[in-house]
Amino acid sequence: MARAPALHTQDVYPEADRLDGFPHPRHTRQLFGHVEAEAAFANGFVAGRMHHAWLMSGPIGIGKATLAYRFAKYVLSDARDRLVQPGRLDVMPDSVGAKGVEALSHTGLFVIRRQWDIKTKRFPAQIRVDDVRRLRGFLSHRSGAGQWRIVIVDAADEMNISAANALLKSLEEPPADTVFLLLSSEPGRLLNTIRSRCRRLDLAPMGKIDLAKATRQAMAGVEDGTLAVSDADIDKLAGLSGGSVGRLLTLAAGGGAEMQDQIWSMFASLPKLDWGKGHVLGDTLSPVAAAERFELFFNLLLDLLARLVRVRATDDGGKGELELARRLIKDGQLASWAALWETVARDKADAMALNLDRKTLILTTLARLETAAR
Repeated sequence: MARAPALHTQDVYPEADRLDGFPHPRHTRQLFGHVEAEAAFANGFVAGRMHHAWLMSGPIGIGKATLAYRFAKYVLSDARDRLVQPGRLDVMPDSVGAKGVEALSHTGLFVIRRQWDIKTKRFPAQIRVDDVRRLRGFLSHRSGAGQWRIVIVDAADEMNISAANALLKSLEEPPADTVFLLLSSEPGRLLNTIRSRCRRLDLAPMGKIDLAKATRQAMAGVEDGTLAVSDADIDKLAGLSGGSVGRLLTLAAGGGAEMQDQIWSMFASLPKLDWGKGHVLGDTLSPVAAAERFELFFNLLLDLLARLVRVRATDDGGKGELELARRLIKDGQLASWAALWETVARDKADAMALNLDRKTLILTTLARLETAAR
């Protein structure tokens, strides 16, 4: 059987489906949460009733890729290396199948994703048709008796229309013993014809306990050991993560706990802000080198603003947020604060599109908050 394309050479380049600074999901040894989703794969495979294509949907960073590669390791490992447990996909971690999947060198695995462009030193915005066309050679060779092939598309909603149509052809006439795993955070963007050929598997945001365990596992995999996040910060960031370990790790790596405290302090000081601190913040976040923290600031600010509006509307929330929402959003002002969220989000989008001064945007945002709270 012909070997799959030498995707493992991509290891020396950045990977579009890997969170910078952390191990790729294919190296994750333990899956936390998603018990029912894992059981759907495990039970279907053991019973010999595997659907040929699965659409794995859910928010970014909740473990879709971890589960997909976990399934690939299980299916592509020898039966003697599978640890038979009902509803589980455990394999010997040092098995040939598991190692091959982790190295992206297994002959039964094909991964479709945005590929690093060596010339431009960047990723394309979409998965291109040529990335999918290489799948033909992989599928054209028959697998041996009992040998499976796994195709992972991460993320399926990143395919351009030509790539999507090319994949559709393979889904319409799937080879035997082949399973397609399409990962998507926005399944509505996929062609109806693709969705209709897949079995839908929705993964829910992670619970607090599983989220903390998955976060610690990922941080333990940081080779230089530079990222150390306390349990208190994990607990604080869990509420901001939306049940996504990917988002929690991004927040942790970017100083999210500290930034959240700073933003909370600003809201707590309303209706009068410390403009000296505001100018320092603008100076700190406006340089191009601070782009990630600039994005983090607005993400957290908009997130808190949305939560306060929601808490005030429902009169239901944590004690601190409920007290702050009642103090800032007076009776009859709920609509104006909801409109404020839209205004800030629009201002930020316009500033990015037109490359406007970032400090001015920050100071304008703070002024809008101060005015709304009077």
